[in-house]
Amino acid sequence: MLDASAIGDVVREAIPRLACSLRADVREALERALTAERSERGRRVIEMLLDNAAIAERDGSPLCQDTGTVWVWVEAGQYECVPPGLAQALDAAVRDAYQTSGLRMSVVRDALLDRSNTGDNTPAFLDVSWRPGSGATVHVMLKGGGSDNASCVRMLPPSAGEDGVVEAVLGAVTEKGASACPPLVIGVGIGGTFDTVAKLSKRALLRSLDAPATDPRTRALEERILAAVNATGIGPAGLGGDTTALGVRVLTAPSHIAALPVAVNLGCCAMRSASIEVSGA
Repeated sequence: MLDASAIGDVVREAIPRLACSLRADVREALERALTAERSERGRRVIEMLLDNAAIAERDGSPLCQDTGTVWVWVEAGQYECVPPGLAQALDAAVRDAYQTSGLRMSVVRDALLDRSNTGDNTPAFLDVSWRPGSGATVHVMLKGGGSDNASCVRMLPPSAGEDGVVEAVLGAVTEKGASACPPLVIGVGIGGTFDTVAKLSKRALLRSLDAPATDPRTRALEERILAAVNATGIGPAGLGGDTTALGVRVLTAPSHIAALPVAVNLGCCAMRSASIEVSGA
């Protein structure tokens, strides 16, 4: 059986590291973009992002003042039992990590009825699913409000096809992408149901920018969307240029015959996530 305290320890350790250290694949993508970007203003923005990442890692200070909500996805092996008290262990880990590291508390008690701050960035937002094997993969993401606010779900008719998917992504980016702190990492979920397609898009953000899709059709769609997004000219920080997005990651799933659900989850230039393996007891 998985151990709740061990998973909590993994999350507690990950939070300050993610808050202060840019994901390696994102940093490398920014370095490539700096070489390719034709806009002088765009290059200057990318230089500042790289300088900011270096200072944050050196000084142990956050990459961004919005240190986000904490999303934890426990992908448990099929032979494991989810331990009792997991949610409580994760909340304790979030509370400890945010208070000890001096990170900004960004969670309110109720989105509508009580917008007072919880004061400790809890609760953590938890998903659990199963995969083959034993142990678990614990995925942790710190997600800022600006990038989540620019995300969307569209329920398209099947006749919309691939063109409709591309247009849905472009619509999200052109409407609010400049407020999501580009260059972006774009997660696209296609399929499932209204509620599950959003999770697909968020999980898509976990795949490294150095890891192209294994399915050639998915890889071609990712490349098509990336080219279309970068052709908008929104550019770094929304100030114009070639680099509106660093990469697009697509996850697909089965769906109803009458549906083509599409979710777009925008990740900002401080894409903060990690996936950690945990052994079962």
